[in-house]
Amino acid sequence: MSLYPVFTYFVIIVSAIFHEYAHGLMAYELGDDTAKRAGRLTLNPIPHLDPFGTIILPLFLLFSSGIFIGWAKPVPYNPHNLSDKKFGSLKVALAGPAANLSIAVIFSLFIRFIAPFIVSYGLLSANAIFFLELVVYTNIVLAVFNLIPIPPLDGSEIVAVLFPKYFRYFLKLGFAGIFIALLVAFIFIPSISETIFYILIGSSLVF
Repeated sequence: MSLYPVFTYFVIIVSAIFHEYAHGLMAYELGDDTAKRAGRLTLNPIPHLDPFGTIILPLFLLFSSGIFIGWAKPVPYNPHNLSDKKFGSLKVALAGPAANLSIAVIFSLFIRFIAPFIVSYGLLSANAIFFLELVVYTNIVLAVFNLIPIPPLDGSEIVAVLFPKYFRYFLKLGFAGIFIALLVAFIFIPSISETIFYILIGSSLVF
């Protein structure tokens, strides 16, 4: 069995957990302890696992086509408890993608400015660099995917807060919104993610 899909799946789970933890932490910092009381303000993976989004879908896509999309169980929060009534919900929504982009930036800085010296001393192999680049790329994909402005993805909160008059049209999509989001993801996310990856790393990821 190739190590690539197994490692990618592991990265998806860890990154999705950080994503949801960031939502809960932002809500907590803004005065809402719903996530903490629900046992979700933790990096322990078990409370965050979603049977479909964390296990079934990513495993199926990875081992059938090499494509990966996944998510963890959404962290609950009460917008009425937030100290920032106007933009609190937006801050909570953006905290998840921001966490993934932060992970991508941190790893990319290591790859660009520190890893070459470690490799030159034989302490890190070129293959290891590839897997570190997978961490960057995976987190970019998760961030971009969640910013798609279709419920229940985080990007929909941007529309809800900044363009409330138009948000009702997005709500009408219902369950079909998930399929639209997946279609948009398959069409646009690869090129967007590869562009961001190139900006961060300075080269393309060769699968």
